[in-house]
Amino acid sequence: MNMLAVILNSTIRSTTPILLAALGSAICSQVGVFNIALEGQILIGCFVSIVANYFTGNVYLAVLCGMLGGAAVASIVAILQVKYKAADMVIGTSVNLLTSGLTSVLLSTIFGVRGSFSSPELISLPKIKLPVISEIPVVSRLFEQLTFIDYLSYIIAILMFVYLYKTVSGFHTQSVGKNIEAADSLGIKTLRTQIIAVLVSGALCGLGGSVLSMGQVTLFTEDMSAGRGYMAMASASMGQAHPLFVIASSLFFGICQSAGVLLQNYVPSQLTQAIPYAATVIALSIFGWRAIRKKNA
Repeated sequence: MNMLAVILNSTIRSTTPILLAALGSAICSQVGVFNIALEGQILIGCFVSIVANYFTGNVYLAVLCGMLGGAAVASIVAILQVKYKAADMVIGTSVNLLTSGLTSVLLSTIFGVRGSFSSPELISLPKIKLPVISEIPVVSRLFEQLTFIDYLSYIIAILMFVYLYKTVSGFHTQSVGKNIEAADSLGIKTLRTQIIAVLVSGALCGLGGSVLSMGQVTLFTEDMSAGRGYMAMASASMGQAHPLFVIASSLFFGICQSAGVLLQNYVPSQLTQAIPYAATVIALSIFGWRAIRKKNA
């Protein structure tokens, strides 16, 4: 039972960045925007939060800066892709490549190092110790070493569900993705709605980047987002852009990542590192096959 609690705890921690980015992808899907730049938004959130952490010594300000960094990158998508109707694949791929190169150059420029940066001056995110649960032997291991962002990610998912499916504004937001011409004819400001959704997506990815670089480890490594943005896209697709379903699909990828870590002592690392990406391909293939079958039925 204790080992199971450790595995589940690892799953929760691995899920958080993916879940936050997947919620960002989901809100974009709800307004009809295909945002491929999630990977770059997570990566810039990782980097900016570490820079702010190092120079300010305030971890909460670092988280805010990470979110603003993600939103800043998302603004490129909002302007070029949403406002000026540039090709989503071209813009998304370009932004991801841009942030990868930019963070590498800035890492060398600001800190004078290449590859990765770590310092004793960096402050990690505080771990939340639940009063009653922390006293229960096995259950306490399940919630051990979790930050406030780990808990916040699930609260955000629930709040997003309430907004989209229980409020008039949420229904207006969904209408933009379902039929933008009809929404526009009803007086809904479709362009503004789409831009706001993309900026919110960037902030969520930046928040995910902050927990990735300051949660369990407090450092920055080049390309440390390691495909989580693409996993988040797959998660949002599997969850049909529904916030609650996205929680379940993100947990699936979290399990795959924690399984890869646990198997490193028994299986070559090259294979264990491939587990989350193989799971992404398999899951999307199954989901796509079922969707096509349902459409043709």
